[in-house]
Amino acid sequence: MSETLCLAVATDAETLSRVRGPLAERGIEAEHVPTSERTLSLDADLGDFDVGFVFPSRLMEGGVADALLGVPWVNGREAILRSRNKAGALARLSRAGVPTPDSVLVSNPVGEADLREAWTRFDPPVVVKPNSTTRGTGIAKAADLDSFLGIADYLDLVHDYRATGDRSYLVQEYLPDARDYRAMTVEGEYVGAVERRLPEDALAEGRWKHNVHRGAEAVGVDFDADLRALAEDAAAALDVDWLGVDILVAGDRAVVNETNARPTVDTATKYEPGFYDRLADLIRARA
Repeated sequence: MSETLCLAVATDAETLSRVRGPLAERGIEAEHVPTSERTLSLDADLGDFDVGFVFPSRLMEGGVADALLGVPWVNGREAILRSRNKAGALARLSRAGVPTPDSVLVSNPVGEADLREAWTRFDPPVVVKPNSTTRGTGIAKAADLDSFLGIADYLDLVHDYRATGDRSYLVQEYLPDARDYRAMTVEGEYVGAVERRLPEDALAEGRWKHNVHRGAEAVGVDFDADLRALAEDAAAALDVDWLGVDILVAGDRAVVNETNARPTVDTATKYEPGFYDRLADLIRARA
């Protein structure tokens, strides 16, 4: 049996509780290393680890943890940034021939004439989303020009604050009645997928965001060959070893809407057989 590895996990959430047991069965001891919402001496001993999983979401604190731990990461800082920048990821995907929604990046400050020009590119409604948030935070839908300009006004107020690091957002086409999937890939290979479904009462209320953190349910599904290839093409284009790929399917059209280099792990029954073997192999390869 291979020697036991110690894995530093930067987030104490669902993923850690789900992966700890299966990884321990494969000789990998996963432990949480808190990197934020604490005080931390810059010569602190964070423990003896062999590899990190995944680079912390707060990049400044992550830089400190990286220096103190001195370990390689499954998804290091560059991989996180490559995926977190939604516009940058979509541009890479589009350039690689991976289908994506029609999208425009807005980098504030811009004038109303520029916003009106961007609006005319789409058949309303449009989706407006911050360029670097997660879990559906700040995403809105605008059905008319006045509503779109109003959302832009609010974003202007936020971006006017000097400490705001990212002053960009995306305007995207809206795909009505699209089915929302999250595929998982390990080292570029498809390992499973879930469909994120809203409950009937939420649909009756007109809700349209399918984020699990906003009440959607993740249901395991079996992708066909085309959707598997789409997820793998996205992972290859971004060159990220551990990646969640968000796919929207409307009619006969499938597009990669976003990616996540810090994806939440769901229950093992929603993934392909051997999922944890592949994840363990990736961790050992990185160590």
